[in-house]
Amino acid sequence: MPRRIIIDTDPGIDDAVAILLALASPELEVLGLVAVAGNLPLAVTERNARALLELAGQPEIPVCAGCPRPMSPATVTAAQIHGEGGLGGLALPEPAAAAGPEHGVDFLIRILRAAEPKSVTICALGPLTNIAVALVMAPEIARGIAEIVLMGGAARVPGNITPAAEFNIHCDAQAAALVFENGVPITMAPLDVTDALKCTAEQRAPLSALGTRCGAACGTLLGHMMAMHDPCVIAWLIAPELFQGREAHVAVETRSPLTMGMTVADFRRKGGRPANARVLEAVDADGFFSLLTERIARLP
Repeated sequence: MPRRIIIDTDPGIDDAVAILLALASPELEVLGLVAVAGNLPLAVTERNARALLELAGQPEIPVCAGCPRPMSPATVTAAQIHGEGGLGGLALPEPAAAAGPEHGVDFLIRILRAAEPKSVTICALGPLTNIAVALVMAPEIARGIAEIVLMGGAARVPGNITPAAEFNIHCDAQAAALVFENGVPITMAPLDVTDALKCTAEQRAPLSALGTRCGAACGTLLGHMMAMHDPCVIAWLIAPELFQGREAHVAVETRSPLTMGMTVADFRRKGGRPANARVLEAVDADGFFSLLTERIARLP
């Protein structure tokens, strides 16, 4: 039986690859995409989510726009990396399907309230704003969450947006702290792992050679970004044997301007607090790119 997932996302080049990988994987049933402001403003991320579903021939999957700004005071974007349109050099047609009328947070609450206990996995590819707001508005929805698998943080390596912090967590440190403190099961794919997935021309070539529109799109996307951060979330769900990780207590810094959004991973329990996350530490990069090519080949 496929694993039921909701993808909370801010597409974004690597988000786009992650979404296509999920759509190409029969082990997963994508219940919906919820857009969040992060890499780009909400209007851009929501539009890109719909365009990617149409590219993959699955426009029937609902897309809902979520929070347009973080809970934290400052708004940070990454247009300098992803381009103003969010997808680097990939230009997709204006999607025909409209976004769902429901607010993304309301969508999360409705689906999780109706879900069987621990039956829906949340794949968080951007800032955790929508998820934190949903858990604050309706704490009872935690019972429906099997796991939150997120790309974010840095355990033993420097940050990529500040010396201490990774982009997704830094964008909304308040939201991230709320999610990590909530008690739901979490798997965290930090920069320690995702930075190892730097795409080379040799790894990109098989995707471009597939002769399909999704293969060509992925070839273009991978040509504009060095590391495949967000696809780690999906790869973990469908091929966990590619990864190694350990349990740790993860705390998010929310007060210091110097270290805002830093994720402090306590593997040795020096802080005396129990583990609240599985932290991925290593990945088989060759296996990951082979998996990506094999799955994208299934799409049109």
